[in-house]
Amino acid sequence: MRNVDTHPQGTVSNRPTVIVDAHHHLWQLQDTHYPWLQDEYDPQAFFMGDYAALRRDFMPGDYRLRMQGQPIAATVHIEAERARPDALLETEWLHRIHQQAGFPNAVVAHADFADADLASALRKQAAFPLVRGIRCKPRTAADPNGSVRGQPGTLHDEQWLQGLALLPQHGLSWDLRVPFWHLAEAADAISLIPGLTVILNHAGLPWDRSERGLAAWRKGMEALARHDLVHVKLSEFGLRDTPWDPVQNARIIRDTIDIFGWQRCVFASNLPVAGLRVDMPTLIDTVCHAIAHLPATAQAAIWHDNALRLYRINTPVAAHIWEHS
Repeated sequence: MRNVDTHPQGTVSNRPTVIVDAHHHLWQLQDTHYPWLQDEYDPQAFFMGDYAALRRDFMPGDYRLRMQGQPIAATVHIEAERARPDALLETEWLHRIHQQAGFPNAVVAHADFADADLASALRKQAAFPLVRGIRCKPRTAADPNGSVRGQPGTLHDEQWLQGLALLPQHGLSWDLRVPFWHLAEAADAISLIPGLTVILNHAGLPWDRSERGLAAWRKGMEALARHDLVHVKLSEFGLRDTPWDPVQNARIIRDTIDIFGWQRCVFASNLPVAGLRVDMPTLIDTVCHAIAHLPATAQAAIWHDNALRLYRINTPVAAHIWEHS
């Protein structure tokens, strides 16, 4: 591991003393089924390109190794696209992992918004003590010029949106994951559902870093930010077939904070996927530099306070996860 006190932008002086990781995954491939990892390997379709390195177990010990030396106090597990009939089994497994390892401390599970039996599935997921929200990805176009209008499972599908609207009734938030060209459509969908808390994954995935692409991304982010209950994760700034750029990525972080305000931004690692492009000391250094202009209270909110509140985590922040056996 490199010297974490060196960085292309200079020495890090505002290193966090407590971190809540608001987005990561765990999986164990033996005796389970993750289609995208085990039998549908397609580097051309994956947003980061070749992901062969992910096709192995990623367990609490692996997470601790990646985060070695970082003051992680709590984590949020996001559903990892286990075979969809096994959504409840994934939640059960994560609760066993929590008992053994002390984390994750909150779970965002999966449920299909188009399922005729969705209400029952949401009741069962919400009955687990760590479940805080649901991630069900809408069908999206492959690029900004494509369209999926009229197709089932999109942000325009009335049945799918009716399912999404059930989340507030069960005290559940929605983890939203779409590429930047669907952000404005997501904002329109959210406007139809009062009381829905939304956490946008991966800073809206600004994959086109041209000035034109970033302008389109900002427009979509601004549309979402007009909804007070929409929050955003400062995570996954890696690009396909492109080395990590700490200066460019710090710009994305600052723009996101300018649009949403620090009160609605949370740090997240997206491990192990983010590890395809960046190690965790470098990621954390990049965020440190991006938020160095903010007051200490705002920085603390981004690193931990906002996530603790948003995901209703009661874990004492002094108890780092690797203190557990």
